[in-house]
Amino acid sequence: MADAEFDLIVIGGGPGGYVAAIRAAQLGMKTALVEREHLGGICLNWGCIPTKALLRSSEVWHLMQNLSDFGMSADNIKFDIGAVVSRSRGVAKQLSGGIGHLLKKNKVTVFNGAAKLDGAGKVVVDGDKTMTAKNVIVATGARARSLPGLEADGDRVWTYREAMVPKVMPKSLLVVGSGAIGVEFASFYNDLGADVTIVEIMDRVLPVEDAEISAMARKSFEKQGMRILTEAKVAELERGKSGVKATVETKDGVETIEAEYVIMAVGIIGNTEHVGLDTTKVEVDRGHIKTNEWNETAEPGVYAIGDVTGPPWLAHKASHEGVICVEKIAGIEGLHPMDKSKIPGCTYARPQVASVGMTEAAAKDAGHEIKVGKFPFMGNGKAIALGDPEGMVKTVFDAKTGELLGAHMIGAEVTELIQGYVVAQTLETTEAELMHTVFPHPTLSEMMHESVLDAYGRAIHF
Repeated sequence: MADAEFDLIVIGGGPGGYVAAIRAAQLGMKTALVEREHLGGICLNWGCIPTKALLRSSEVWHLMQNLSDFGMSADNIKFDIGAVVSRSRGVAKQLSGGIGHLLKKNKVTVFNGAAKLDGAGKVVVDGDKTMTAKNVIVATGARARSLPGLEADGDRVWTYREAMVPKVMPKSLLVVGSGAIGVEFASFYNDLGADVTIVEIMDRVLPVEDAEISAMARKSFEKQGMRILTEAKVAELERGKSGVKATVETKDGVETIEAEYVIMAVGIIGNTEHVGLDTTKVEVDRGHIKTNEWNETAEPGVYAIGDVTGPPWLAHKASHEGVICVEKIAGIEGLHPMDKSKIPGCTYARPQVASVGMTEAAAKDAGHEIKVGKFPFMGNGKAIALGDPEGMVKTVFDAKTGELLGAHMIGAEVTELIQGYVVAQTLETTEAELMHTVFPHPTLSEMMHESVLDAYGRAIHF
């Protein structure tokens, strides 16, 4: 590649980077994107998408184990963990190829290699190919966080990467961390028959969720056979040929847990090394690039988006940041910075969990006088017909203004339902508009309506 000049260079082809590149090209910028591994980034190749494919397989297996509930029966049913993994990898490969097509269609120039800044406005690929641009976006993503002494080895102690492509089906599994990643893998392996134990240092599973939702999730997971230790810490891992012996410090003392494999799911850290940030004024704080509300760094012309900038570590946050960042560069008027308080979070375990906005506790702590509405899945005809009558929809309103402060759900397909409340928040909808909205019947979405009604003492079906 000869030296080349661009209007914008994007480093990283994940859900933040490739979206930013496409939007820049749409706005007439001559755009280059540099990706060292796979287009689509961690999300598409080793995260969001392939894990959903795995979870779909375990969901189908769970249904097959309970066919009698639906008036059916089958003999000699079985699963092949190799085939399950192969399907997941195929889904990821198909979508990665699709990203390449989209970039080509939008005339984005794609370079395969490791990119490194050489001062503001200059990017070197693989050490010898130089490009220049007035603006550069760093979208290098993040990787699994490692704890001293508990490092993953790819053999008996896994990160999400190894957990996604097991060579054999574990008989027993210890999951360290109960955020979305840990809980999703716990759910997948538990449904396929592994003996699963979760260790969480906080006082509840899914600790960022509303406390009531967390409690319901724990009850459901334990009912499914998982063992859960909260306020507990893994102090040591003794690795052997046939498994791992974990020393766990709990509030009641120290105990030893033996498992064939361990999954470390204790958060992620930004990929800030080897990007050439030290040749610029870009500031890094606790493993993440510091930016302002427009994703500008301390170096003029250098921006950062997505996981490398810190929480929430979500693909849809990265994509949205990419669009806002590029439109700001393009000088589009009337833009608004992203409101991180209105970013939905989803966990695709069984049961699913989804939320947006403030929890009940957070709303009270912020000084709001609140009204809270709840509606159980058991009161919904569609949920009962689906055979999934466990769950709840919960809404939190400001009592004085009717503002929807937060919404929290647990149960079947809530990761699809949550967007209704996200749109409502974006439109600054109050309880009045939600009450007057017609929800189709029979659907799970009717519970969203009933939860709003319940907050104001008007629920019909509960």
